Amino acid sequence: MTHDVAVIGAGPAGVAAAVALARAGREVVLVDKATFPRDKICGDGLTAQALRHLEWMGLRPDAVASWQEVHDVVLRSPSGHEVQLPLPRHQGTFAAVARRYDLDAAVVDLARKHDVDVREGTTVESVEQDAGGVTLRTSGGPVRAAYVVAADGMWSPTRKALGLDVPGYRGEWHAFRQYFTDVTGPAARELMVSFEADIIPGYFWAFPLPGGGANVGFGIDRGGRNTTHDMKQLWPDLLARTHLRDWLGPDARPEGPHRAWPIPARIDSLPSGRGRVLFVGDAVGACDPMTGEGIGQALLTGRLAADVVSREWPEPEVVQRAYRHVLDRELTPDHRMSVLLMRALGHRKGVRTAIRIAGANDWTRRHFARWLFEDYPRALVVTPGRWRRGALSSPGAFAS
Repeated sequence: MTHDVAVIGAGPAGVAAAVALARAGREVVLVDKATFPRDKICGDGLTAQALRHLEWMGLRPDAVASWQEVHDVVLRSPSGHEVQLPLPRHQGTFAAVARRYDLDAAVVDLARKHDVDVREGTTVESVEQDAGGVTLRTSGGPVRAAYVVAADGMWSPTRKALGLDVPGYRGEWHAFRQYFTDVTGPAARELMVSFEADIIPGYFWAFPLPGGGANVGFGIDRGGRNTTHDMKQLWPDLLARTHLRDWLGPDARPEGPHRAWPIPARIDSLPSGRGRVLFVGDAVGACDPMTGEGIGQALLTGRLAADVVSREWPEPEVVQRAYRHVLDRELTPDHRMSVLLMRALGHRKGVRTAIRIAGANDWTRRHFARWLFEDYPRALVVTPGRWRRGALSSPGAFAS
C-alpha cells in the first residue's frame, strides 16, 4: 500500500502537517518512535501564533490538563527596572503555557480524530527514495509514500539519511529547564522574563502552570560569553538571587531534575528538503533567533509543507522550489529581523533601552506585548506583501 504522505515525528510540526493533509483529502500515516504521552524538554510557552494554529487544528484548551492562560508579561532589565505588559482582555487568548507532556498528547489525539494512521513506538530505520516515491524501513515494517514530511527534530535522522546533515551543528541557543511547585509569588500568575547581566544574550524565565506550578529556566545564545558547560553551575546561583526567588515565592521547590536542550534557529540556511522529502519544525531550524520560541513556527511550517505537497505538481523539484518559496515569504523575513534585534539585545544597554521603550506608555506596553508574543509577524512592518486590514488588532485564539 502506498500512502499519499508519510509524516515522521508526532510533535506539533508533524501533527499540523498530518491534520492539514487529512483535511485536504490525502491519505496520511504518522510515525513516531515515542509512545504518548511523553515528556518533551521545552519552555512550554505558547504565543498567539501558536495558539491560532492550534485552534485551527481543532484543539480545545480543556483537553490539555496543564493549560494556563496568561494575561500579563513582566520584563526585568539588567539594572532591575521592571515593566508589566498587559495582553488584551476579553478578546481571546494571546499567550498560554502548557506542559508538552499534555499538549503533544492532545494534538496526537487530534490527528487520530482526522483519520490519520498514527503509529506510535515506531522507529524509522532508513529512508530510501526512488523515482516513484519514498520507502521508510521502520521497526513496524516498511511504509511507502509518495512524499515524506520530516518533523524529526534538530538532529533529524532523515536529514542525516539523505546526506544533508551539518557536521558539528549544535543549534543557535541552548536552554535549561526545571519544573517547580508551591509557587506563590507573581510567577504563579504572570509570565516573567529577566535579562540577567551575566547571561546576556539570553534570559531567565518563569512561566506559570496550574495549581501553583511553574516552568522555570534560562536560555543562552551560543555566541555569547557563557558556554553550555557553564549552565549547570549558573543554575543554583540564578535561583538564589533575591529578585528571582521573590518571583517564585518562599515555598517554591523543584518538582524534578533539571533538563537541557539545544534550539535550532537557522531556517535561512538549513536545507528545507530533498527530492520527495520536506523538513519542518526543528528539522528545518525554524525557531525564533531572538527568543528561542519554536512551537508557533513548527506548526506553521507543518501547515506550509502540507499545503505544498497537497497540490498537483509535475516533479519533486518543483515541490521543493515551491516549499522554499513559501518559507522565504512567511518565515525568513522574521528570522532576519530577529537576528538584527539580537545584536542589540546582546548588550546591557540595548536591553535596558528596549525595555524602557516598551514601557514608555500604555500604547507601547500593549503593542510590545502583542509583538513579542507573535500576534503578528515579527517583520510585518517591512514586508508590505503580508499587510492586511486589522493585522495589528486581530482577536486572539479561542475568542468564541
